[in-house]
Amino acid sequence: MHSIIDVIVVASVGFLGTMFDNFFAFSAQLVVTDRARFRRVSWAQALGVFTLIIIAAGVGSVLTPIPTRWIGLLCVAPWVLAVHAWRRRDGPARTQFRRGSLTTYTMTLALGGDNLAVWIPLLRIGGSVGGITSAVVFLGWEVLFLLAAQTLAGHPRVVEWGKTRGPRLVPFVYLILGALILIESGTFT
Repeated sequence: MHSIIDVIVVASVGFLGTMFDNFFAFSAQLVVTDRARFRRVSWAQALGVFTLIIIAAGVGSVLTPIPTRWIGLLCVAPWVLAVHAWRRRDGPARTQFRRGSLTTYTMTLALGGDNLAVWIPLLRIGGSVGGITSAVVFLGWEVLFLLAAQTLAGHPRVVEWGKTRGPRLVPFVYLILGALILIESGTFT
């Protein structure tokens, strides 16, 4: 059994690592969104993340019969994402268009593949208590994510910096997340 501090740290790294690119994309969306709609769009983004947590927990519960050590093999998913991100790092940045809440929710789910690839094993590895703790940590970080994105939207140059520099950092973040999954699951111990 892992300590609660380990679970909190690993869940934090898992959330921040998978939401790094989403953070700057969402901030860029807020830059082009009318300030009066920030709350509605932010709720849609939060609902999308909550939905991803529910999906990850559901899939993780289906994996309950599989020994935790085998769950460590899911580290391959973030490593594949690292290779994919590395190959696309010099590609054109995505243009942000004004979007409403339904589109924000849908885009959060569509961009959530990497979240699921990392969150499923993280929610499964720690057992019930670890999974619930990880989910609470994810939700806490989501609140900070939304507040920071709303603040950052007032600084479009910072958002642009993150969008251009982020793709070079993301592959390394995925490599680290894969290693954390492998270590936390005890696959080689």
